[in-house]
Amino acid sequence: MSAPQLIRGYEVVIGLENHVQLSTLSKIFSGASTAFGAEPNTQACPVDLALPGTLPVLNRAAVERAIRFGLAVGAKVAPLSIFARKNYFYPDLPKGYQISQFEIPVVQGGEVEFFVGGEKKKVQLTRAHLEEDAGKSLHEDFQGMSGIDLNRAGTPLLEIVSEPDMRSAQEAVEYAKTLHALVMWLDICDGNMQEGSFRCDVNVSVRKPGRPYGTRREIKNLNSFRYLVDAVNYEVNWQIDQIEDGLPIQQATVLYNPDRGETRAMRSKEDSADYRYFPDPDLPPLVIAPEWVERVKGEMPELPRAMAERFVQQDGLPAYDATMMTQSLGFARYYEASREVCRQPKLVANWLMGEISKRLNAEDRGIEQAPVSPATLATLIQRIHDGTVSNNSARQVFEALWTGADSDVDAIIDAKDLRQSKDSGALEKIVDEVIAANPKSVEEYRAGKDKAFNALVGQVMKASKGKANPAQASELLKQKL
Repeated sequence: MSAPQLIRGYEVVIGLENHVQLSTLSKIFSGASTAFGAEPNTQACPVDLALPGTLPVLNRAAVERAIRFGLAVGAKVAPLSIFARKNYFYPDLPKGYQISQFEIPVVQGGEVEFFVGGEKKKVQLTRAHLEEDAGKSLHEDFQGMSGIDLNRAGTPLLEIVSEPDMRSAQEAVEYAKTLHALVMWLDICDGNMQEGSFRCDVNVSVRKPGRPYGTRREIKNLNSFRYLVDAVNYEVNWQIDQIEDGLPIQQATVLYNPDRGETRAMRSKEDSADYRYFPDPDLPPLVIAPEWVERVKGEMPELPRAMAERFVQQDGLPAYDATMMTQSLGFARYYEASREVCRQPKLVANWLMGEISKRLNAEDRGIEQAPVSPATLATLIQRIHDGTVSNNSARQVFEALWTGADSDVDAIIDAKDLRQSKDSGALEKIVDEVIAANPKSVEEYRAGKDKAFNALVGQVMKASKGKANPAQASELLKQKL
């Protein structure tokens, strides 16, 4: 384990609270729809509006999604948990309280593993609890007034709370990305950050190494991984500036302004006592029988960690590669489909982590939108493996495949005249000419300089217009020298 990363001599301490909108068709305590994009206040029923005489009824599907998450992270699924009222006033909270869980949450403990720069990290989870979402305040196009849309009120959320185990913005974003991929893998959330289905609250503090935790400030409602990194980095430097200037850090809730690239305090941070939690008298304790947990476990897909271990054992992939292949269910399915055709797991992994990921990131696409199919990539890899094309030529073929010029690997190879020459006589002639034309490099190689040999190989490849087999050229050069 590497030493903690320091910023200006300070250690950064980060914990995350993620609000995951569960993929149920109806709300957590009512039958109203959770569909996104409806006209304001058209999906708010009497229960959501807190009209007199209405009573909440718990959505069984929301509970099953919480169980699924708990099993996936190795947590304890509580056999009995309690719903509580979290009391505060806000215009988009009709009841004047939010139904949540406090002392006894449905999911307790667990852990999430991920990689940062090739190094495995592990974050412990404190809890994950069920709660209802609030409505939404609208501040635009109301002639100086604000509007309230209660469509979102009562939407089921699973709030996932981590321990303060992260020590940099990069660790925080990789943890968030891993959690985001996991909830989509489990099919408990659609992961749409633009629509608010996956939101991040980040608790940030700084301290000198070995000192007690500093005062934390909570950055609310980050709905972009890029914003998460930028917000944490700004907040860290702001806190260090305050401390260096002899000013105290006040516990507060802050918002990040991406246009200005800075955080600003919204309100002083409340403690749990300020919310006056007490058990909700309208909801009985949630009892989860062992048989229910076992049934959910039997219906779950293979988990990313188990699949990654299988790729290590069966395919011989390094642990890092296997984790990258399971970064999402779509990525894993693409890898397996391609590997199944060409039987070259390491080459498939290399192309997925290299050229394909580079293109997807540049174009902001998911693997499901990749224009090159798994079978087509497998065919290209086969042509590299059997010596039909070099790696450099394969990139030219891939470019044509990606841009949609053609989807036939062999047709592209022939059209671009990229087949490697297997004529040993022609290659030997080229090697002889390169040796004769580069006496200085020959002399340096014979004097023990390996770089000179690489230069000679490069000259052979250039003279053959990329058609020589690099391994064959290297072997012939060594024999001649």
